[in-house]
Amino acid sequence: MTARRGLFLALILGILTSSLAQGAQQQVKIPRIGILRPGSPAGNPDPFFDAFRAGLRELGYIEGRNILLEPRWGEGKLDRLPDLAAELVHLKVDVIVTGTSMAAQVARQTTRAIPIVMATGDPAAAGLVSNLARPGGNLTGLSGFDTELSGKRLQLLKETSPRITEVAVVWNSAYASMLARFKEVQVAAPSVGANIRSLEVRDIQEFERVFAAMTRERPDAVLVLADPLTLVNRKLLVDFAAEKRLLAIYESRDFVKAGGLMAYGPNFADMWRRAATFVDKILKGAKPGDLPIEQPTKFELVINLKTAKALGLKIPQSILIRADEVIR
Repeated sequence: MTARRGLFLALILGILTSSLAQGAQQQVKIPRIGILRPGSPAGNPDPFFDAFRAGLRELGYIEGRNILLEPRWGEGKLDRLPDLAAELVHLKVDVIVTGTSMAAQVARQTTRAIPIVMATGDPAAAGLVSNLARPGGNLTGLSGFDTELSGKRLQLLKETSPRITEVAVVWNSAYASMLARFKEVQVAAPSVGANIRSLEVRDIQEFERVFAAMTRERPDAVLVLADPLTLVNRKLLVDFAAEKRLLAIYESRDFVKAGGLMAYGPNFADMWRRAATFVDKILKGAKPGDLPIEQPTKFELVINLKTAKALGLKIPQSILIRADEVIR
């Protein structure tokens, strides 16, 4: 009788132990977030990735404790993106966060099941969504596109140097969402009395042709539209503008940090931080297609006075007082 009772108690204890172990395993399942970026840190800090991590921390997520991050960088080789996206899908990540329209397109082509959060990009122009308010499908996030920004950049050029009439626009015509941005520049140009010269690049080999055209035609100023190709080659662009003493404005502070004259655009670090809120909502059960795609709320003007001095250019006080950051 005692032996049977002991066997019975041992059986019950075994069942309870097994149940508790299974419950513990379920409790320790940590969400895994994939990050798909065309660029590469290559030993350099990635401020946008850091901003995303900061946003997660603000929401109570501690990396390695209650969330896992799986960053994948293309290292400037855009043809690597499909393999990297497939790798994230194979890892069965819970969400994929992308930083460009191109990365989002690749992610969408790779999976229709895993939620995708765009930290920046232009989902409408890229054909990823038709309605920002109700994107549907497995994609949501933020759009960095604002139709008024092109006119403001041209106005900044004109305010810096009123003599400007000819503006060369360097942009990647192989990148689908860039066409809408270039068209907005064309629409905005007459309001500031500027003529636009389109200089298209599709790969790194075409920069030599574009540089030759600018050397030959000598535009009054240059506007560089930011995409993975121009961002990866920003030092090449900035150095050329310095060598030819060209007044140039860019869409991202990355160019100014590399020595460019000025940039005006969305605060991308803030957008990456806000992307964390989308991840949080999805992990808590929200469907990505039901989350409206948001527009940027913070914009920044960054000026490099070292570059201005090297160009022999005096930045008007009216611009300096509006700057969010001045590099001296």
